[in-house]
Amino acid sequence: MRVLLTGHKGFIGSHMLTALEADGHCVSTYEWGELLPSVMEQDWVIHMGAISSTTERDVDKVLKQNYDFTRQLYNACKTYGVNFQFSSSASVYGLGTDFKEDATVDPRTPYAFSKYLAERYIREHPMGATTQIFRYFNVYGPEGEEHKGDQASPYYKFTQQAKTTGTIKLFDNSRNYHRDFIHVSEVVKTHIKFLYVKSSGLWNLGTGKTKSFLDVATEIGIQYPSVVEQIAMPKELEQSYQKYTCADLTKLNSTLREC
Repeated sequence: MRVLLTGHKGFIGSHMLTALEADGHCVSTYEWGELLPSVMEQDWVIHMGAISSTTERDVDKVLKQNYDFTRQLYNACKTYGVNFQFSSSASVYGLGTDFKEDATVDPRTPYAFSKYLAERYIREHPMGATTQIFRYFNVYGPEGEEHKGDQASPYYKFTQQAKTTGTIKLFDNSRNYHRDFIHVSEVVKTHIKFLYVKSSGLWNLGTGKTKSFLDVATEIGIQYPSVVEQIAMPKELEQSYQKYTCADLTKLNSTLREC
């Protein structure tokens, strides 16, 4: 298939590019600031490009890149009948505990709000081609997170801390913070499977299981002997920090069974 991939220089996008090419697809790429290729010659647009920082507080900047551009790209696909996949985020659930796709959302950051607005626009402006939205839970992997700094996954950050300093820094009460961690390879596999799914809709993309941050640190500490240091959570994170996430995969599994 002919695929236009945005965000190919990012963590998940770089893995997606490698997998698409290995699968034999003809891939065009776009990164923010470049000249956007025409979508009319594509079979699919996979839109992964975004400001992914949950701590970015420049709302106009986030909305311009994450919402306005998504709307522009989606409308181009609608005009030419091009299938569209959009990478959203479980951060739209906020501090809620119901993780079904039709649950009430509670976006707490500009990033989460931009993702929700894009989701809403896509749902409210349906097109004839296939449109698929995926809400990622906590994605991690062995490579590609170097540039993310504080936004890197706990797996990556803890591993780097253990290898370089012998100390893994955890927020206080991290044994009580549980997240649904999904390996980047599983995210990529699901995207590619859905290229052959004709259904439009919104799906959670996680494992349906959780680990505490302490569990992750302990797991890494076994591989790279280290000690754990408790640190205070920054004040700016207290009102938006998700203490628990766990994907409800009922809809995802049902769709894949029907393929």
